[in-house]
Amino acid sequence: MIDLFSDTATKPGVGMREAIRKAEVGDEQKGEDPTVNRLLDMVAELTGKEAALFLPSGTMCNLVAIKTLTQPGETILVEQLGHILRMESGGAALASGVIVETIDSAHGQFSGQDVLQAMPANMVYTPPATVLCVEQTHNFRGGTTWTVAELEAVAEVAHENGLAVHMDGARLMNAVVASGESAQRFAAPCDSVWIDFTKGLGAPMGAVLAGSRDFIERARRYKHVFGGALRQAGIVAAGCIYALEHNVERLQEDHEHAQLLAEGLSEIDGVRVTNRVDTNILYFDTTGAEMEAAVFQSAMQARGVSFSHVNDLMRAVTHLGVSREDIEQAVETAKLVLNGRSSRS
Repeated sequence: MIDLFSDTATKPGVGMREAIRKAEVGDEQKGEDPTVNRLLDMVAELTGKEAALFLPSGTMCNLVAIKTLTQPGETILVEQLGHILRMESGGAALASGVIVETIDSAHGQFSGQDVLQAMPANMVYTPPATVLCVEQTHNFRGGTTWTVAELEAVAEVAHENGLAVHMDGARLMNAVVASGESAQRFAAPCDSVWIDFTKGLGAPMGAVLAGSRDFIERARRYKHVFGGALRQAGIVAAGCIYALEHNVERLQEDHEHAQLLAEGLSEIDGVRVTNRVDTNILYFDTTGAEMEAAVFQSAMQARGVSFSHVNDLMRAVTHLGVSREDIEQAVETAKLVLNGRSSRS
């Protein structure tokens, strides 16, 4: 199966498995796991933050961060298709009692003026906005990236109006590789940021939330509340360390494969790539080829290529488990399914 469903399909390779096997471990809940502690130091340095916290998943990072930064009845601002709103089962509302106001955008990035327009009026009848959430890269807008200047501009407006800025950095390292900017520069305008290791970085589990020392100390309580305190977590953290040391630069290959896939699909009559392909995610529309997304997905699956579909669009995500040859084969299979033809036939 050529798995383009998601970059969560990555599996640890031989080197990562060996690092996991050799990991030194201790009690993570007590702060005594040396491998976890090393990972936290690495991420704090990488993002330019004072401290960091190890958590099982990125969704828990968002859950803990929002709980730490808000009080019940307050408002958070999230891009209209943000992961926090669309893919986390209402966790922010359930766990933190916050109201979510949305900011619309074309590509996942918005302006300071958009932030001001989304903020509730400053009056006794409305819940105050206290957190602005940004997503780097933006999943449902096609892996698009913020520039440092764009982040600085919206963060300045947010801070001037009393909002903290939280970055959902699930694919932050994709943005780093695609732009040539450092993770520290992207994280600098934000009060909190996290990195997921289970996407293109290829680890089987784990995410790290970073911020000020005070923020992390307060967040530690909610790590416990939400069941995130662990024991010998070094076996997981070892995979994350290996990912940082070996799997970051190779993300460029995933980006090149996404461009190749976009070009190949765009050559098929009736197929339209709908997003700006900045990194490793692309969306495309097959209705022009007179085939609905669900039908196309099923037909491709039967022929050994797995895509996901979101609403009426197909989504493809490249990752370390997909080769250039796999991309070429996926394009040929799509031609066969959509037009009944293949240049290799």
